[in-house]
Amino acid sequence: QVQLVESGGGLVQAGGSLRLSCAASGRTFSMYGMGWFRQAPGKEREFVARISDSGRTTAYAGSVEGRFAISRDNAKNTVYLEMNTLKPEDTAVYYCAASPARLGSVSPSGYIYWGQGTQVTVSS
Repeated sequence: QVQLVESGGGLVQAGGSLRLSCAASGRTFSMYGMGWFRQAPGKEREFVARISDSGRTTAYAGSVEGRFAISRDNAKNTVYLEMNTLKPEDTAVYYCAASPARLGSVSPSGYIYWGQGTQVTVSS
């Protein structure tokens, strides 16, 4: 069992930055691929970024490529999402998730543990 708790969301102006954190419980954090997803009102949950269990492999949605960076610190049981040059369309609830697949997945169905989400609001 892995419990995930996100933090770091908030209100920011367009062009600004935020850093999300996701703290995981349990001693097996390093065995999971991790992902970040987001869900805007009235829309489906969408893939943002994923990172492999070792942290060596990452992948991003095209809409955030070059602006967002996912990383992890297995010693601290934490995964991060650094978000730069934020746009109003980035406004959503952001969720972190843990996957039994070493590389993670771009599909929500590939994840078995989810955090409660943190709100990110970008004003224009």
